[in-house]
Amino acid sequence: MTSPHQRKLSPQEEQRVKQLREQFQRRRAINEKLGRIKHKIGVYSGKGGVGKTTVAVNLAVLLAQEGERVALFDVDIDCPNATNVLHLTEPPVHDEEQGIFIPSSRFGVKAISMAFFQQNEEEATIWRGPMIHNAINQFLMMTEWGDLDYLLVDLPPGTSDAPLTVMQTLELDGFVVVTTPQDLARLDAKRSINMIKRLNLKVFGVVENFSGDIFGRGAGEDLANELDLPFLGRCEMRADYRGGTLPAVLASDVVADEVHAIAQALRQQISAPATSN
Repeated sequence: MTSPHQRKLSPQEEQRVKQLREQFQRRRAINEKLGRIKHKIGVYSGKGGVGKTTVAVNLAVLLAQEGERVALFDVDIDCPNATNVLHLTEPPVHDEEQGIFIPSSRFGVKAISMAFFQQNEEEATIWRGPMIHNAINQFLMMTEWGDLDYLLVDLPPGTSDAPLTVMQTLELDGFVVVTTPQDLARLDAKRSINMIKRLNLKVFGVVENFSGDIFGRGAGEDLANELDLPFLGRCEMRADYRGGTLPAVLASDVVADEVHAIAQALRQQISAPATSN
């Protein structure tokens, strides 16, 4: 019953209340749909070109090889490359009757990516924020992941609308932040970590990619120490990552050992008592 002293909302206010109610209901529906997933982990970077997708895919494959039930959600709308690294060409099955997508899989990893819905992978995806928001929500609502131990989410780089939409829509347990040894990449990684913290979300730790004689090493570990975060490990720059028909983690024992160390450090952080970052 409406109180006689209650102010009547304006049409604009009523519309805003309606939008907030719809957002709440959508988030609740998404979280219920993802309720059979034990751990939802974002793989994130402050800038493109640091090998974030390569780290995400190889980590997913390594976890699957170790007996975990794993899926990869490539939500980098602008540059969806996870399927290329995973060497996956079979699109998901669309069950029209139930209105769901059943992910295809390779090397034990289920995967959904915007790449499956592009007519030409060489064309740019030119979408404004609302279109990105709607696409991400549709993926989350329509994908039938099943029972999973890990869902790795390959986020768009940067601190703009696309990663923000993912962080606010999908309740991730925490993030793995990828950087390279260069100073600018380290600075951008720091920005992305600060964004995560401002949203009161958890950073599981930092991974340094492209370590070696060319770009140097140590910036990832220094960043983790500066921000009091775990350093999960590093991936050296190796020829094993140059193409081929297998993810590097399956083609090289050395790469497998590096990624295994990262996976073990990540498991330790997931099981650690909750603390503020």
